[in-house]
Amino acid sequence: MLRGDFAQAWSISDRVLRERLAREESCRHWPRHLQFIWRGTSLRNRRVLVRCYHGLGDTIQFIRLLAQLHDHARHTIVWAQPALLELLQSASGIDVILPLHDGAPGCAYDVDIELMELLHYFRLTTQTIPKRVPYLLESLPRRRLEPLDALHVGLAWNSGTWNPDRSLDPDAGALLRSVCGVRWYSLQYQSPDPPVPAVSLVDADIAITAKRMLALDLVLSVDTYTAHLAGALALPVWTLLPYDCDWRWMSNGECSPWYPTMRLFRQPRPGDWPSVVRTVCHLLAGGWTPEAEPRHSRAQVAPPA
Repeated sequence: MLRGDFAQAWSISDRVLRERLAREESCRHWPRHLQFIWRGTSLRNRRVLVRCYHGLGDTIQFIRLLAQLHDHARHTIVWAQPALLELLQSASGIDVILPLHDGAPGCAYDVDIELMELLHYFRLTTQTIPKRVPYLLESLPRRRLEPLDALHVGLAWNSGTWNPDRSLDPDAGALLRSVCGVRWYSLQYQSPDPPVPAVSLVDADIAITAKRMLALDLVLSVDTYTAHLAGALALPVWTLLPYDCDWRWMSNGECSPWYPTMRLFRQPRPGDWPSVVRTVCHLLAGGWTPEAEPRHSRAQVAPPA
């Protein structure tokens, strides 16, 4: 999948699934994010429970597949992280949404599947990924922040402690201070001081944060849920990636097949954040505007409401 060869990945996944079923392997005692749920059963015309057992960014990225599932299944139930419930109300294809908690979901269903397993079920390729954006908060109007002659940029610089390689090095982040004409806004929740002076847009309610983000000209984010949220909202977003990045960003290129309004900035060498940030500073200082941003699959970007 890192190479973009999803078809080969599904061939391997088919074999792994057959072997699991033959061994009658159980994983319900594993941590949720490691559990496999789907047993190869058809979802067509069934009442389907979709379990969201991974991170917030994973749910935001793959909730787009519910629209496709809704056309395929009889009824869809999404069991999702409580922090995302209000935001996900704006997604297409969800008949019922319930808060994820310890224990059983407390609803009737015919078959269940983990949200990220829908990629395997639909055997997605880089060509068949649903690319239409926005797919969250699509109906909300957008406004611009004052002053109109400034560039208003949201910043998320820390991806959390579980993978510190994804977080922006503080010294590299400080290079952003050299860019003139930018108003910075923090999109970081419960994190150390920002690398540049910034006004916080973060609310404990992610839906409120998302609505505030709609006024930004650009989002600059490391690999964390903020990048996915900006992409789902069809905001111009520059995602800063470590050298050994996650499979979903693949191994090269600056376009993402998941988000038409996203541009990828990759470390040229492991740990080399200064090179990445200097490239960003050069573009911002050179008079970048949202209108000039190249878009991958531009026709898939819906016009603002």
